[in-house]
Amino acid sequence: MIIILNTSLDLKIFSPSEPLGILIIFLGLIFTGMIFYIIYAVSTNKESLEDKKIRTKKEYLQKEKIGKLFPKKK
Repeated sequence: MIIILNTSLDLKIFSPSEPLGILIIFLGLIFTGMIFYIIYAVSTNKESLEDKKIRTKKEYLQKEKIGKLFPKKK
């Protein structure tokens, strides 16, 4: 048994010439732009300043630990 709901929703409000349709298109363009920006930012692999500080600190600690394990003979 198939029940068809008869609604009074006018689908013309979603057309590109109506304000709601223009808003939907505008939000879609913003969303698409954000997605392309995220893909670009990830593909260029730019490090933030905080990431650089953390990496530098980790490298320093690693060198310090290696220096303790293998002290230089005098």
